[in-house]
Amino acid sequence: MKWFVRGDIDGFFGLALDNLVQLLLIDALSRFVLGFDAELVYGKILPGCAISLLVGNLWYAWQAKKLGDREGRDDVCALPYGINTVSLFAHVFLVMLPAKLVAEAAGVADPARVAWQAGLVACVGSGLIELGGAFFAEKLRQVTPRAALLATLAGIALTFISLGFLFRTFARPVVGLVTLGVVLLVYFGRVKFKGGIPGGLVAVALGTLIAWVMGISPVGEPPHGSAGFHAPIPVIGDLVEAFSGGHALAFVSIILPMGLFNVVGSLQNIESAEAAGDRFETAPSLAVNGVGTLVAALFGSCFPTTIYIGHPGWKGMGARAGYSIANGVAFVVVALSGTLAWITWAIPIDAGMAIVIWIGVVITAQATQAVPKSHHPAVVIGLLPGVAAWGAILVKGALRVAGVGTPEQPFGPELLESFQRADVWIDGAFALEQGFIFTAMILAAITVHIVEREFRRAAIWAAVAAVLSLTGLVHSYQFTLADTALQLVPAWEFAAAYGLLAVLLVVAPWVTVEGESH
Repeated sequence: MKWFVRGDIDGFFGLALDNLVQLLLIDALSRFVLGFDAELVYGKILPGCAISLLVGNLWYAWQAKKLGDREGRDDVCALPYGINTVSLFAHVFLVMLPAKLVAEAAGVADPARVAWQAGLVACVGSGLIELGGAFFAEKLRQVTPRAALLATLAGIALTFISLGFLFRTFARPVVGLVTLGVVLLVYFGRVKFKGGIPGGLVAVALGTLIAWVMGISPVGEPPHGSAGFHAPIPVIGDLVEAFSGGHALAFVSIILPMGLFNVVGSLQNIESAEAAGDRFETAPSLAVNGVGTLVAALFGSCFPTTIYIGHPGWKGMGARAGYSIANGVAFVVVALSGTLAWITWAIPIDAGMAIVIWIGVVITAQATQAVPKSHHPAVVIGLLPGVAAWGAILVKGALRVAGVGTPEQPFGPELLESFQRADVWIDGAFALEQGFIFTAMILAAITVHIVEREFRRAAIWAAVAAVLSLTGLVHSYQFTLADTALQLVPAWEFAAAYGLLAVLLVVAPWVTVEGESH
């Protein structure tokens, strides 16, 4: 197996776009929501992100090369790896922003630094949970039906990846549909451009050209002030100060569930890779993911890394090990040189969004292709919580656009009554959103075991859901100023419902008889 092949160019553009979006979010949220100055963002946070990306990408590339050599194959694709989007938002809005507001109210001289240190604590906590998860996750994988693992990913891919960028495609159809056509031709039509030019490169170059001609890009004046070398320097002193400030206990209700979600999400992506033909060992894969997150915190980043969704898509593009290496090296250059703003000024996200849509489609399709036909209903059941979570996020975004979510008109229980009068049971969507990764996996697993008439195993999964409801890791939410957030208090009604479901499944063999197939 070679370190670099032609398909790695396409894979690089797709994965780089994913990580570029995360860095843009970090830049914007850090400066405009948290009020961090340029020195902190460009001098510590982005270099820390870059080093964490480099560590993980190099290791996963080596892992793929090693697997290919051991099995005598040349088609092994490295696990995609990057910054965790869900954790990014959780750390900003549920950890760092509250810490800053508390510091401001207390009259602290530098509340932004307090917020950054709280983020470092959250990042360390997430990394330790991910590292610890490496020692038990394989057991969970062995007892979980494949349909349950893949359906959860499909729900995320269909909504958070494909539909989000599909909206943008039809908002700017000349760029979006033309580049989508290029991607469909190359990857579904199985044709190549003359001269061996990679399809991903053609899509990004053509999209950039159209965007410039139409005036979509560049936007505004050329950026200034961020360029220049920013060396990655460990922030050990700030970490010590951060942990002595009590942030770990203050935000444990956020750190714990987010860390667990990261472990389960990464586990599902490892299963997705195996379904595509590449079996990677679970423990080292998850351990390096945790190490990458700890490295991020050590060098000043507040944002955990994760094994990304999308392995089947990158593999289908022909990517192997080289795309992972190129991604890690590229972002080190971008972050340490401070050229992020220049790249986003010149190359619009629209130019590469067709690749991301294709990745989402492939992942969604895999959920049915890699499981028995009789388990397809379980896949559909597993899709629904992800769709519900995405819908809840859209609704909350619409409310904020409409002016709800301000100190004068905060989110609150009265919203539920207003929606119910319109026959929209938004409280169910809010409940599904919290811990939806767990919920999707559990509902799909229950359905698989019911299909197989393994009712007691299905009952065990229902009992697990009841326990998770009692801990507050699923379905328990609270209103914040402009959002709904996980609340680690028992969701009693859901615990009772899952408990009764478990009882029903236990007694099912005695109260039912075999019926006709449908």
